[in-house]
Amino acid sequence: MKKFLQSAGARTGLFFGATSGVITTLGLITGLNAGTQSLAAVLGGILVIAVADSMSDALGIHLAEEADPATDQEHVWSATISTFVTKFVFAISFAIPLLLLPLGPAVIASIVWGMLVITVLSYFLARAQNESPWMIILEHLGIAVLVIVLSHFIGVWVATTFG
Repeated sequence: MKKFLQSAGARTGLFFGATSGVITTLGLITGLNAGTQSLAAVLGGILVIAVADSMSDALGIHLAEEADPATDQEHVWSATISTFVTKFVFAISFAIPLLLLPLGPAVIASIVWGMLVITVLSYFLARAQNESPWMIILEHLGIAVLVIVLSHFIGVWVATTFG
């Protein structure tokens, strides 16, 4: 397992899967909550993201890695598998607050959880690149906040326009 996690493919899948799992799921949660205020819609969306989008991202990474003629099959498959597993685990983790809390507080808890994950990932990425973590953390959190805000307003627009 240690060798697997030290491989470049596994790192690719870990960072991509975790980031995509957090950003996509937070966007979905905030957008669906703003548009429907339905626990069933938000929870259903998370479950669909956990399965369908994890498989889609894993296939995307698989094809992207295969497109590089210098990449061997071990790298391709470690990136593919780690992308799927990581995205699935992080996406499904957002269901926990929804199962334990009312919808409003669960959305806030999800945002806090997502921001924590992005912060930790950004910190380790910065350290691995011998960079100062603060600017990288702020950059990545800024992108996450932008996704959350835009998704919220899209949900509000959809509810107002079609609700």
